[in-house]
Parts: sequence; structure tokens; C-alpha cells
Amino acid sequence: MTETTAPVAFPQSRTCPYHPPAAYDALRTERPLTRITLFDGREAWLVSGHATARALLADPRLSSNRDRPGFPAPTQRFAGIRNRRTALLGVDDPEHRVQRRMVVGDFTLKRAVELRPRIQQIVDERLDAMIAQGPPADLVSAFALPLPSMVICALLGVPYTDHDFFETQSRRLLRGPETADVLDARDRLETYFGELIDRKQRDAGTGLLDDLVHRQLREGDLDREGLIAMALILLVAGHETTANMISLGTFTLLQHPERLAELRADPRLLPAAVEELMRLLSIADGMLRLAVEDIEVAGTTIRKGEGVVFATSVINRDETVYPDPDTLDWSRPARHHVAFGFGIHQCLGQNLARAELEIALHSLFARLPGLRLAAPADEIPFKPGDTVQGMLELPVTW
Repeated sequence: MTETTAPVAFPQSRTCPYHPPAAYDALRTERPLTRITLFDGREAWLVSGHATARALLADPRLSSNRDRPGFPAPTQRFAGIRNRRTALLGVDDPEHRVQRRMVVGDFTLKRAVELRPRIQQIVDERLDAMIAQGPPADLVSAFALPLPSMVICALLGVPYTDHDFFETQSRRLLRGPETADVLDARDRLETYFGELIDRKQRDAGTGLLDDLVHRQLREGDLDREGLIAMALILLVAGHETTANMISLGTFTLLQHPERLAELRADPRLLPAAVEELMRLLSIADGMLRLAVEDIEVAGTTIRKGEGVVFATSVINRDETVYPDPDTLDWSRPARHHVAFGFGIHQCLGQNLARAELEIALHSLFARLPGLRLAAPADEIPFKPGDTVQGMLELPVTW
């Protein structure tokens, strides 16, 4: 491995919403492992090679426990809430295994297939409303965000009538802009879920949270604080990531009309297209771990106590795995990307996300064959590099 003379700062913002930041080019030439600096000047290891990433993400010597001293923080906002209780993503086995078993049955491939008719119904309703209102429209607020919000609310048993509140607080939780905003949003969401859990204890409804309340909470497998943390991560992750994939995926397809024409001509390509879009866009960039033992990998020693960051957007463009990685190619076998992570923390909701993306993109372009951007592409705002990637808004017409 050859190290850079000066470690690259991480994270940085993209200049094109579907390509990694130009400053990450050095990370691509110095795969699979190099040094970066975080917001506070602290250095960490950054993983940019595909094989090394999959090996390390499956290595139990890397911890996801954010309570551990020295756990890497990419932003001041993250540092401010690092010690707040986190379910699933922020815990290691055996606690992680116990938590995942409580909810995994609702996120299986079989369950995603069962939900497809309901997803299709929601997609049709959102498109009906958008078409009735007439062009132009902001695809983010009219379609990309409401769809996964409604789906995850139905799955969890969260009232969609509260969507303005939890979408706003989720946005503040992930983007701030200040640490105080993040902490306040976290407090508001925790209070909301605490009150919702209290109501569900009195009046049982249908949904995953109802099952957890009346099974795991009542039997003592989860305490109230743990259930609140579980509800929060499932709701926020369940709508934010998919909403960003729908908006950024649509933008990317509109910028690649020849690839879009292929999908319109043969909808059977959609499953492969979703995988390729997940690979290319890599919206959740920068998975975080801490070494709890020394690890020898790629000719380098990661020392105990050192932070490790996974540059998803760079890993998924490893040319040794994906020839011509900066292009969209529906024929490439992209399924082994790490956009959903890898190992024990691989995204719990990936089957549901795939179903939503396939149905949303197919219906959107089938119902609106003349869909196009309503503003110059370089003037449409997208999200900065310190949060989940996606479009802030997406003005379209048809």
C-alpha cells in the first residue's frame, strides 16, 4: 500500500450527485486502504477496496458500538449524539443478534413480496395526486418521500397522520445543521415514540411495534428505552434511505436517457437496474467501525483503538470487480455491492427497499412517459457529503 503525503479529509461533498467527490480519486488509486482525517483532525483508516471491505465488514474484531472510546466521528453532529442509545446499527453481537431476531421476520423476502400490492397501491395513489395537481411538481415532496414513509408506517403501525412531524425530525436528526438541532430532534422523536408505545400498551393495534410492545416488552426481552431506540432506527432508516434512492435514482436515469430507454423497452431489466443504481449511487457513504484488536489486512496493521471508515461510493467502483465502474450497465452482475453494507449489520430492510424502488421507478416512468427535469440539472440542489446522499428537491414536468 502507498500512502498519500497528506491524508484526504473525509467526508466531502459531491460535485455531481451520482459521482463520488473528486477528492476521493486519490482513494481509488491507492486501494484498498489509506489514511483520512475527520472533522476534528483525528486520523482514521479508510477502506476503499471491495475485497478488503467485505472481509473487514465480516470481521468481529471491528466494533459498531459507538459507546467505545475512540469510536470515529465523521462530523461534530455525530460526535454530539454518539453516546445516545442506538439499536441494531450501533451494537455488536450478541446484543445485535438478539435485537435483529426480534424484527427480522417482518423484513424477509417473503414479507416484501406480500407487501408489493400495498406498495403498488400507494405508488398509484401518489402518482394520481401528482398528475391531478399538474406539472410542474417537486418529485421529492410529492412522491419520493411520501411513498417509503407510508410503507414503513403501515409496517410498523405508526400513524401516517404524524408524517410531517417525524419526517421533519428525521431530517434534523440526519442533517442538523447544528448539534443542538440533532439532539433536540432525537429528544422529540424519543418522546413521540414513548407516547406511542404507551398508547399501544393500552390499545393493541396491528404492526411490528404492536408486536414488540405486547411480546418483547411485556415479556421483558426489551425495556422501554430499548424499544424506543428500536422504533426510532426502524422508522428513520425505513423512509430516509429509500426516499433518497428514489429521487436520486430518477435524476440519474433522466441524465442517462439511453439507459432509461432500455428500461422502458424491457421492464424485466428493473431488478438488475435497481442493483446497478444502488452500486453507482452509494447514498449511505462512510460506514463506521472501531478496531478492538490488531488486524492484519492488505499488508497493513490496523491497531486496536483505531477508527475504520468504509467509503461505500469508492468501494462500489472498484474496477477490479466492476469494469468501467463509472458507467451505468444493466448487464453487469452488481449484486455483490456493499450499498446495503455486509456482514451481520447488512441492511435489515434491503428486501423492502428493492421492492419499493422497482415498483416506484417502473410506475413513475410508465405513467409519465414525458417526465423530464423542470430546471437545469446543474441548478438542482442535492445533499452535502456529511449525510445520506440524495436530492433536496427535484423539479419535474411531463
